[in-house]
Amino acid sequence: MNNILKLFRANIGFITFMLLLFACRSSIADWYHVPSGSMLPTIVEGDRVFVDKMAYRLDVPFTDIAIMQTGDPQRGDIVTFNSEAADIRLIKRIIGLPGDRIAMQDNRLFVNGEAVEYEMSKDQLVEHLPGHSHVMQLTEATSSLRTFGYIDVPDNHYLVLGDNRNHSVDSRVYGFVPRHELSGKATRVLASFDLDNFYIPRGDRWFIALR
Repeated sequence: MNNILKLFRANIGFITFMLLLFACRSSIADWYHVPSGSMLPTIVEGDRVFVDKMAYRLDVPFTDIAIMQTGDPQRGDIVTFNSEAADIRLIKRIIGLPGDRIAMQDNRLFVNGEAVEYEMSKDQLVEHLPGHSHVMQLTEATSSLRTFGYIDVPDNHYLVLGDNRNHSVDSRVYGFVPRHELSGKATRVLASFDLDNFYIPRGDRWFIALR
C-alpha cells in the first residue's frame, strides 16, 4: 500500500492532467473519427472531426446527466449522437426540427410544404435548406429511401440525413433522433488521413470549417 501511495504522489501531476483531459473530452470537446462515406462530400473517410460538446448542453463529466442547456440545434447543423436504435455513434446533418413536416420525392426534400431548391456550383450540388445551404452528393442508386411521404417531427426529436444521400443510413432507417441522444455539434475537420493509402495525411483537409 505504501508503494502505491508513493507512486500516486510521484505522479499526481500526470494523473491530474489525464483526469482533466478525459473530463474535457467527456463534457466540453471531443473528436470523431469518420469511418464511412455517408457524409460525402462534406466529410470524407479518415477525417478527424472536432465536436463541440457544449453546443447544446453541459453534462456532468463522465455521465449523460445534463447540468444546463446551452443552445438549440439548428437546421443544417452536423451533429454526433449516440443512437440507441442503431446501437452506434453516428454523425449526420439535421434536416427536420421539432414540429416540421418533411417529405422527399426522388431525393428532393420538401420542408413544411415548400420544395427545397438545388443547384450546381463549382461542379458540386448545393442543397438550399431553409436558412442553410450546403453541398451534398447524389449517386446513381435505386433505393426506396429516395422517396417518403410527409412525416411530422415530434417534440424534442430531429430528422437527420447524410449528405451522401443515396448511401446513408439515417432517420429513414432508424427514425427520429431524440434530443437527449445528441452529443455535440461537429464544427471543423482537425486532420484527415487517406485510409486507402497507408494513412498518409491529406494536407488540403486540415483545419477546414464545416458547413
